[in-house]
Amino acid sequence: MGIVVAIDGPSGAGKSSTARAIALRASWSYLDTGALYRGATWLALRDKIVEPAQIVAALKNSPLKFDTDPAEPKLFAGDTDITSEIRSVAVTDHVSEVSAHPEVRKALLVLQQKLITGARRGIVVEGRDIGTVVAPDAALKIFLTADLSARALRRDRELAHTDSTSQVGEVEKSLHQRDITDSTRATSPLAMAPDAIAIDSTQLNLEETAERIWELLKERRLLGLPIVALLGRPNVGKSTLINRFLGRREAIVEDTPGVTRDRVTYECEWNGRDFMVMDTGGWESKPDGISIGVSLSAELAMKEADVLLLVVDSQVGALDEDDVLVQELRKMKKPIILIANKVDGPSEEAEAHGLWNLGLGEPHFVSALHGRGSGDLLDRIVEVLPEVGGAQVQDGYRRVALIGRPNVGKSSLLNILAGQNRSLVDDVAGTTRDPVDELIELGGSIWRFIDTAGIRRRANQQSGTDYYATLRTQIALERAEVAVVVLDASVPISEQDLRIITMVEEAGKALIIVMNKWDLVDEDRQISLDREIDRHLDQVEWAQRVNLAAKTGWHRDRLAPALRTALTSWEKRIPTSRLNSFLGTLIAATPPPVRGGKQPKIMYATQAGIAPPRFVIFATGFLESSYRRFIERRLREEFGFPGTPVQVAVRVRERE
Repeated sequence: MGIVVAIDGPSGAGKSSTARAIALRASWSYLDTGALYRGATWLALRDKIVEPAQIVAALKNSPLKFDTDPAEPKLFAGDTDITSEIRSVAVTDHVSEVSAHPEVRKALLVLQQKLITGARRGIVVEGRDIGTVVAPDAALKIFLTADLSARALRRDRELAHTDSTSQVGEVEKSLHQRDITDSTRATSPLAMAPDAIAIDSTQLNLEETAERIWELLKERRLLGLPIVALLGRPNVGKSTLINRFLGRREAIVEDTPGVTRDRVTYECEWNGRDFMVMDTGGWESKPDGISIGVSLSAELAMKEADVLLLVVDSQVGALDEDDVLVQELRKMKKPIILIANKVDGPSEEAEAHGLWNLGLGEPHFVSALHGRGSGDLLDRIVEVLPEVGGAQVQDGYRRVALIGRPNVGKSSLLNILAGQNRSLVDDVAGTTRDPVDELIELGGSIWRFIDTAGIRRRANQQSGTDYYATLRTQIALERAEVAVVVLDASVPISEQDLRIITMVEEAGKALIIVMNKWDLVDEDRQISLDREIDRHLDQVEWAQRVNLAAKTGWHRDRLAPALRTALTSWEKRIPTSRLNSFLGTLIAATPPPVRGGKQPKIMYATQAGIAPPRFVIFATGFLESSYRRFIERRLREEFGFPGTPVQVAVRVRERE
């Protein structure tokens, strides 16, 4: 099963159009669960039945089949195409009462989950109980909503009414009644899942709504990484080239042909773009013995990959086997890049031009051993990478890193959350050396917690073991979305605590500060702790604080709401119109300070990204850092952002 995107929301919010747009762009499957309930309603009307048991029997006699192609989704009852019939007024008027029957919902739930499980690369599912009932483990859950009047206007346009003024009112009444029915039914009512992202599409068009969800998919790395497969005859230098891409020795390299036999993948990054490179065994047109399996494995790599790299030894030139392999590669209908390896200088380059005869266009000259031309080749690979890849590297669980000084109780916290001794705990500081991953159910959701080694003093003061433990902790922080910085509340806040908090802020991660060992805090310590917080944590006053005792589990239930709030802020996007309206009011009341005899003029602002929220202000002159901090404070007052850093940058443009 691939990635599942669940989109819930009331009728008329734009779920179907948005879900299809996402599925089309990702080349994933699409499932409209509402169509299945309409199909059951159509059967009930056709057979003139109202009893739930009779409707379930009709579903068995004329089983519903849904074509999940987003370009042309179709619904069949038995062998009859009812795609158009289910949109009739009669079906629309009765679908709420049919879908309220628990027996009907149970029967269709089995069908929905079967369709979801059968989706190979990914599926976008929309309805009213997807994130809560149908696919509670979906990698991304969206609750799409809009004002009732906006939804009524959209639905009226869909129905193509000519007298829109009189009809919109009727549609609005119908939608309002549908909302009440869906939200109050006993079985699977319309409700927002605790870990869903709410998107209000009232002021967004279809493209903007779909782009908002696409942005979340990219940020969470749920679109999959493109797979780049290196193919070629034995001993042409594929593994050496992969090591050059990675910048380290990962793939095994020997002068003996045929060292690599299985498909092995490595994660690679170039110019901010992540992808997977797949090393394959040497392909032979007439294999024998173990070569049969090796060649078959290479052929499977051709089918799995998104981009194909044909590596040829330029010193040997193209052989008949290369011509046969080219024909096989062409059948895949995927981007193909021809690589002439072992080109160490101009003389080899002249000979390598003969590879034009393979018919794959200009060969890219590289020396995998010495690095010559590898950067240009990586630039070319990144150019042809697809937006959506075949390698799923994320499971959809939100990633939480537990970090802090040694012996503040990170492992104890992980163990109490997990309900078992997952991490070794000892009074000796520095027990944990390697990051420990654990899936933990907390507050109705499953989270991926990462327990890390305690960060000691500055790196140049650390021993070898501590240095590498700190390095692995920093890598774990990069992988995480939210950092839970654990402090020992029973002792004064140290310089190292503040350095760790600054590290999280600079990494752009959502932040929660846990005051652990609260059971050891007496009244005097609480008074001094309040003073320390006011003095030391004023720069991150936006960070949420949770007081708990990891040893006993006291107040651990407060962590999940704080995590959700921080992540919601971390992924929040402000519409450009609202942002500039706010900024205009702010500038009118408090204009930028004069600098060098000139007052800079702020032209407009835009949100450049999320995770964390990044704003770019376009001005005619430099804005003082104090004024930028003022804008950030007012942004927080207006739009919230608890638990996340907010980045404000200025781009200077001359007046037009």
